[in-house]
Amino acid sequence: MTSPRWRPLRASDLATASRIAALIHPDYPEDDAVMAERLRLCPEGCFALVADDGALLGYAVGHPWRARSVPDLDTLLGALPAPAGAWCIHDVALLPDARGRGAAAELVGLMRAEARRRAVAEMVLVAVGNAAGFWRHHGFRPIPEVPPPGYGAGAALMVGDI
Repeated sequence: MTSPRWRPLRASDLATASRIAALIHPDYPEDDAVMAERLRLCPEGCFALVADDGALLGYAVGHPWRARSVPDLDTLLGALPAPAGAWCIHDVALLPDARGRGAAAELVGLMRAEARRRAVAEMVLVAVGNAAGFWRHHGFRPIPEVPPPGYGAGAALMVGDI
C-alpha cells in the first residue's frame, strides 16, 4: 500500500466512518446524526483518509466553535457560532494499518490551514486516552478549562496556535 491520502469527506462515506468510529473510539459513542450534521454545517472541515483503492482508512471532523471550549460528545449543534473564536478538531480516527505514515500530521496541517482561512484565533480539541502526547508534539497545550462531561475522566482540553 502506498501512502493514503486525505480528501473531502462525502455523505456516502458516513456509514463506513461510523464503523471506524465504533472500532477506534468505543468509549466515546456518538449518534450517526452528529457526524452527518458536522459534514452539513462545515464540509470544509471534514476529511476522509483513503487508500489507493478508495477504501476508507480514517476520517476527521473539524468546525468553527467558541474559544477555549468544545461541544459535548453526541450533541447536535444546530448551527455554528458566528463569529467563531476557534477551530474545533472534533474527531480524528485512523485504522491501525493507516497509522505511522504521517497521515495524522498531515491532517493537523489541513485543519490548521482551514483555521487560518477562517481567521480564528486558536484551535481547540479534547485529548482522550493517550492522545495528549501526539497533540503536544503538534503544538497543542493543555488549558485549565474542564472539557464537557461526555469525554470522561482524564480528558484534557487543549489549544493550539494557528
